[in-house]
Amino acid sequence: METPSSQTFTGYQTFVIVILAFILFTVMLDFMVLSPLGNILMTSMKLSPQQFGSVVSAYAISACVSGFLTAGFADKYDRKKLLLFFYTGFIIGTLFCALANSYSTLLAARIFTGVFGGVIGSISMAIVTDLFALEQRGKVMGLIQMAFAGSQILGIPLGLWMATRWGWHSTFFAIVIVAVFTGIAVVLRLKPVNEHLKIQNSKSPLLHLWHTVRKKDYRTGFVAIMLLSMGGFMIAPFSSDFYVNNVKIRMEDVPVIFMCSGIASVFIMPVIGKLSDRFDKLGMFIFGTVIACIMVVISTNLGPTPLWEVIVINVLMFVGIMSRMVPSQALNSAIPDAADRGAYMSINSSLQQLAGGLGAISAGFIVVKADATSPLQHFNTLGYVMVGIMLLCIFLMWRVSRMVKAKMAKRTGV
Repeated sequence: METPSSQTFTGYQTFVIVILAFILFTVMLDFMVLSPLGNILMTSMKLSPQQFGSVVSAYAISACVSGFLTAGFADKYDRKKLLLFFYTGFIIGTLFCALANSYSTLLAARIFTGVFGGVIGSISMAIVTDLFALEQRGKVMGLIQMAFAGSQILGIPLGLWMATRWGWHSTFFAIVIVAVFTGIAVVLRLKPVNEHLKIQNSKSPLLHLWHTVRKKDYRTGFVAIMLLSMGGFMIAPFSSDFYVNNVKIRMEDVPVIFMCSGIASVFIMPVIGKLSDRFDKLGMFIFGTVIACIMVVISTNLGPTPLWEVIVINVLMFVGIMSRMVPSQALNSAIPDAADRGAYMSINSSLQQLAGGLGAISAGFIVVKADATSPLQHFNTLGYVMVGIMLLCIFLMWRVSRMVKAKMAKRTGV
């Protein structure tokens, strides 16, 4: 149920923001840590770029399938119960990742984790949409996305440090511990989120899924968000290997790059969220896209470069990416009707993961490595592909923005 339009959060709303941020922190870290661990995994487990791309995409593709299977049920239950069910499965899957000792067992563990973890983001976004008015969501999205920054500042550097000191398995054990305490807080403090149940009809889950998919406006949102995620999945899994073998950054210094980007994100994301609520969200999205395109081209064409230059380039690239992510999520949250939010967010997440999985698989066949320590070839090709996708997203988000404005004008009678 939406609250009155206000920039002031109640104490309970603040708790919801914090707990969702912690949940997304663990889920994002579980996925994101694979990218900086790429060099370690490919070396220690003797994985080829194609195998590593498969490990990354396994999570995404299984999350895609899970999202579709659960979409019809997403609006039929209390969102708190759904969140706890899938978060528990995510914790178990991450534990399996920590115990994996071969390519096949790691691949299986990532598939299991994706089945549960891939749905958590959509449930969280549905909760945000239920509890916060549209005028608040830019700020809320900015605050929640600080989980992304947190994983950059603390999670990834600490995970890498643990991986180099005690082995990569220790990183996943640490995520399990944090997730268990977060899950306990959800059980004890989060109230039921079930107002949407009052407006549900008797449609079967399958019919509810079909009803959601067949709406034209929804399909536009699906395509836009799907493409938004594809580019990042293409370059992120191979970024650490590129820094080490092409840019000639020491593996010990790679965590510093991610940490500095995360620190910058902590300051920039709340600002972007506020600006997205105060000004035009599409304008913020275009602004971020221009910055991101420029920095992606520069970043993916680097040769041997001093560490400080790499940090500056990476920080600016993340500023652009965050300036796209926050307003696009806020706009996308306004597309579905209240009765369809859970299903819409689940399908959205599913397609997003599918696009990411396809992106990671494609990237694995584009980049080439002669051996574990040789430079990555054709990494700049991935950058150009990502730029093309980001430019296409401007047109799609323009259509989404136009739909949202028409919907809000109709609601207010303007």
